[in-house]
Amino acid sequence: MTIEVTLGPEPESVRALREKLVAEGVPAALAAGDPGLWGSEARTEAAVRLGWLKLPLTSRELLPEITKLVEKARAEGLDHVVLAGMGGSSLAPEVICATEDVPLTVLDTTDPGQVRRALADRLERTLLVVASKSGGTVETDSHRRIYEKAFREAGIDPADRIVVVTDPGSPLEQSAIEAGYQVVLADPNVGGRYSALSAFGLVPSALAGADIARLLDDAAAVAPLLSHDDGNPGLDLGVLLGAEALAGRDKMVLRDSMTDINGLPDWIEQLIAESTGKSGTGILPVVGAEAAEAGDQFLVNIGRDSGTSVDGPLGAQFLVWEYATAIAGRLLGIDPFNQPNVAESKENTTRILSEAGDGPLPTGTPLLTDGPVEVYGDVPGGPKNLADVLTWLLRAIPKHGYLSVMAYLDREAAFDAARVGDASFEELTEAWAAADPATLRALLDYRTDHAVTFGWGPRFLHSTGQFHKGGPEVGVFLQITGAVTEDVEVPGKPYTLGRLQLAQALGDFGALASRGRPAVRLHLTDRVAGVRHLLSVAEEL
Repeated sequence: MTIEVTLGPEPESVRALREKLVAEGVPAALAAGDPGLWGSEARTEAAVRLGWLKLPLTSRELLPEITKLVEKARAEGLDHVVLAGMGGSSLAPEVICATEDVPLTVLDTTDPGQVRRALADRLERTLLVVASKSGGTVETDSHRRIYEKAFREAGIDPADRIVVVTDPGSPLEQSAIEAGYQVVLADPNVGGRYSALSAFGLVPSALAGADIARLLDDAAAVAPLLSHDDGNPGLDLGVLLGAEALAGRDKMVLRDSMTDINGLPDWIEQLIAESTGKSGTGILPVVGAEAAEAGDQFLVNIGRDSGTSVDGPLGAQFLVWEYATAIAGRLLGIDPFNQPNVAESKENTTRILSEAGDGPLPTGTPLLTDGPVEVYGDVPGGPKNLADVLTWLLRAIPKHGYLSVMAYLDREAAFDAARVGDASFEELTEAWAAADPATLRALLDYRTDHAVTFGWGPRFLHSTGQFHKGGPEVGVFLQITGAVTEDVEVPGKPYTLGRLQLAQALGDFGALASRGRPAVRLHLTDRVAGVRHLLSVAEEL
């Protein structure tokens, strides 16, 4: 089985753009890896970023090495696989393992509670995969340091428990070799968000128990179609994305339909937002909404459904969406392989930590306090409570704008808060939703026709974070942070995880506020009570 892209009623603009690309020879040129398709300024970057086109074949060379890793782990009884990685290094394995229903613990967070939970889970049977393309990702470096210490304190040699995936020549490669870790090198000509079928996607997924050979088979089956002018699913999808954005419909609502794939919209969100959100343009994926409600939105279903849908196995989905993103980038006139604004928040974080030294971080003074929620930011009109603040944010969304909720919290904490004994599945689901900050997205979405997105920080910084700062300046931002009661030291660094997490939030908040966009930070002085209060206020708006 390959893949089928159904566009529903096809407007004249889509047909015209497809004919233009075909006349220019774009489909075959892209399939052949032509770096000149995005203009002279993008050529240098594109020349070293098109290796993903060949991964269905070239990644097969990794299978013997990965098979040995899997056999060794099984022989040693290491059945708890933890992945420390951000962005493309974590999102693809998460989707692969969720789809195959094999357990994988993903650490793409700086939240102390989430990291402590992973550390407490079967450390004696844990295998840690440290995945970083650059080798210098601060979150992943922190996870590695924390696990090294935990292994040593448990009498375990970290060299027996850590596998490193990185690019050749990265600082992580050298330090890993010196430490005696198993190192798997990825293709350096593949960017992070296009790396699903590379070592970054395959190594942790295989160790967790996924069938990665089948993943590559499914991608290889669709690959020949990508050079065709007709019957090319990547071309069809890419033209649709570009045509919709050019027509002013730049919010793509992604909905899971009847499919065995789990969680693909989260991976697509990173791919599309970070690839296209730059130079004041871009396509904003919206995950979790049921339908496209406003004139600047369009709906794409994952799985067979009415309207526009993309149906097919996961390996083929990865490749087709990557190809489509490259096509959309050409139509929008941007380089789909760079990320010019991602470093801004990172640099702000480093500066904040450096300037604060051992002192308190520059959180500022609350505008108001409503129960366990402190409000920070510039909200006109003298708001009296949290309801006033949320109402102002919703009203501040401009025409063709959107609201983004960004939570620097533990995304698994609701599991703890929602325990209700022998409750039914429905009761558990209801209890979970009542304790989950992500529920806020749906509550606010219900009260506006504008797009509402939700991201876990700092995870979203490697995804929609690029769009927020480089795309159209029409966003309104609601950031949520929380008090840390049990922190985690980062060995060899002058900060804890909790301090790093707050600095990341403040750094990104500064980057957003500097653009003059409406932005508010809510700080939960008690996380459990704060989430409960926030959701109850939003429900009553």
